[in-house]
Amino acid sequence: MSIKSILSAYSGDASKGSGLRHALRLAKHHDAWLTGVLRHRQSNLERTLRGSVPKTFLKTFFEAEETRLNEIAERFRTITIEAGYGDRSDFVDLDVEQGRSLSEFARTFDLVVTGVHSHSENEAHMSANPDLIALRSGRPVLVVPDAYEAEGLTDHALVAWDGKRSSARALGDAMVGLEDKAKVTLLTVGSEKAPGTEYLLRNLERHGIDATLVLKPRKGSIAETILSTAQDVSAELVVMGAFEHSKFSHDVFGGVTTDVIEKTDVPIFMSH
Repeated sequence: MSIKSILSAYSGDASKGSGLRHALRLAKHHDAWLTGVLRHRQSNLERTLRGSVPKTFLKTFFEAEETRLNEIAERFRTITIEAGYGDRSDFVDLDVEQGRSLSEFARTFDLVVTGVHSHSENEAHMSANPDLIALRSGRPVLVVPDAYEAEGLTDHALVAWDGKRSSARALGDAMVGLEDKAKVTLLTVGSEKAPGTEYLLRNLERHGIDATLVLKPRKGSIAETILSTAQDVSAELVVMGAFEHSKFSHDVFGGVTTDVIEKTDVPIFMSH
């Protein structure tokens, strides 16, 4: 399926605007429509202030917050117009407190592009959680690192392949983009090929994809092995499945998904 609708989760230029800039490149490449969305909820500061400070102070606080939301929306419009994309883009203010989550909103789009989640006290309530969007929306998510710069789209992608459901889903969702790549590296962490790898390589070739298999012994964590291999082969994009284990075990013990997102310096394409 071609990409014709892209959702850009945008919360301003705290992440240097890298996610929006990359979303614009993709939109132009695929001749797609671009929708920006600002997902926000109560901040921890607002929850703390309610019931403990005078209403006059709260009014000032809310007015400042409203001004900030408006400035973010205006910044999105300015960037898209300057990029020559004003007539093929729109912006949505999504207040999570009113009952609709970003993951639910994202389900009608072909691709979601977002930056890395910010844990800053002043930004976390406006910053998207890309791993949760991938888990709950059913749509592929492209995570762009803070301050990421690129002249154009990537030519070389690394696909993390273990033969499991989520990696197969990610690969399938990424096919429309992989067919544009000059080179694809298929990475399996370990010393043995995942079941079906030979058929996968053959089928990728039938799509016109030049894919090379790399078996890499685990060095450190799986996330570190994936990212170090991407660096070794000069890959500019990593394609991987998200949350192969339950969300509960991921929260308790950590997981590859979060580790890769937090440590990467190239975009991560993932699906669940």
